[in-house]
Amino acid sequence: MADARIFQRPKNATQSGRARTDEWVLEFLSREKMPVDPLTGWNGLADMQAEVKVVFPTLEAARVYADKHGVSYHVVPAPQPKLKLQAYADNFR
Repeated sequence: MADARIFQRPKNATQSGRARTDEWVLEFLSREKMPVDPLTGWNGLADMQAEVKVVFPTLEAARVYADKHGVSYHVVPAPQPKLKLQAYADNFR
């Protein structure tokens, strides 16, 4: 049985837009440690399922998919945005 996590796609830190932040992603977790290649020093996996990410429009759709295919999952709640209210006049205090 595969393990997965379901999370809401976060806002891109380098952009001001909020495109695709309403999507939910089901990401399969790797069951093995990432070995280091002695020649190149890069990490690699033989488990290709760890590379799979499935995108859904809602959390419920992701849960239905996981239940239908026998995938055990945990839901990572979306972080609450912190609003920093600031006025232009605060720059001159």
